[in-house]
Amino acid sequence: MTEQPTRICILGGGFGGLYTALRLNDLPWQKSSQPEITLVDSRDRFLFSPFLYELLTGELQSWEIAPPFEQLLQNTHIRFCQQRVSTIDIDAKQVQLAEGEPLHYDYLVLAMGGETPLDIVPGAAEYAIPFRTLEDAYRLEERLRVLEASDRDKIRIAIVGGGYSGVELACKLADRLKDRGRLRLIEREDGILRGSPSFNREAAQRALEQRQVWVDLETGVQSIDAETMALEYRQQVDTIPVDLVLWTVGTRISPVVQSLPLKQNRRGQVVTTTTLQVVEHPEIFALGDLADCQDAEGQKVPTTAQAAFQQADYAGWNIWASITGRPLLPFRYQGLGEMMTLGTDDATLTGLGIKLEGQMAHLARRLIYLYRFPTFDHQVRVAFNWMTRPLQEMMSPSVR
Repeated sequence: MTEQPTRICILGGGFGGLYTALRLNDLPWQKSSQPEITLVDSRDRFLFSPFLYELLTGELQSWEIAPPFEQLLQNTHIRFCQQRVSTIDIDAKQVQLAEGEPLHYDYLVLAMGGETPLDIVPGAAEYAIPFRTLEDAYRLEERLRVLEASDRDKIRIAIVGGGYSGVELACKLADRLKDRGRLRLIEREDGILRGSPSFNREAAQRALEQRQVWVDLETGVQSIDAETMALEYRQQVDTIPVDLVLWTVGTRISPVVQSLPLKQNRRGQVVTTTTLQVVEHPEIFALGDLADCQDAEGQKVPTTAQAAFQQADYAGWNIWASITGRPLLPFRYQGLGEMMTLGTDDATLTGLGIKLEGQMAHLARRLIYLYRFPTFDHQVRVAFNWMTRPLQEMMSPSVR
């Protein structure tokens, strides 16, 4: 009788989930111990989210930053299942999908990321656009085209949140709209990019000033409607006209994860050990936005793409070690620096003793992220397109 292979179910196809699956696939398995690896995601494409902003300015194309899972996983032992997870039964070790039969697992990886909460402020769910997914970028693009085609003199855009996402969006949109744009960045704290290196903060402030983006600090949002938003500054409420509101604040854990009988913190994040295993459930691993993780040195692991990428490497190894009887490795987070785009062909980079700004930082950011793309085949396709694109653009007028 053939022995049932070990079943590994990975929920979420972002940096944590996809890279864990690829790491598991690349580890040395004996033929008799080759596991069944199933990757589950509700979307059909992986999203390299740090490059999402470049879609707005046409610097990158959607196929470059959002390749289909089927393409990335071809020639691997990983099975992709495009489904939405409805419930997880950790006692029965099964995942119930929105449609079809449940998936049974021996090891489970929770890497479903987070959601942008839009119910914090009245009107946000109806009138604000988040910027986290490819669908969000498409929705924003459609709205921008309508506004650009209108006869209005100025396009008034408010961006809620002065973190990386808000600053990057503001700079990209300012470069796209140029003199037609009237952009406002709204931040509740007394400064943008709090907790980031001073070099990045100063570069961001210069970039916003150069693009004439108005920055409202210590300002909260009271409400949003179709054409206006109410802002509170020092207990005074002012209503301003807006054509578009973008919401970049907050992360909410999926209700499916929050409903699990697992140890969680006040934000609903699942608490893990240093080996990325869920407390009291060594068969479940959690990483990325939904995990409350401290590494082997006791430092709090940030919920960033960089951290999820590193966690995936350890999660893959530790699942393999659990199955093959080897010791597990405690996660050690390495802060490799921070990068952000500050408009077209402009960026800033700090880390490992390096500080760059401008076009050199833009090029370095591109190359570093190219190396981080999930498969070598996709790296080659994108790199070839980047190298030949100037020639294509030069030749395109004569083709027409």
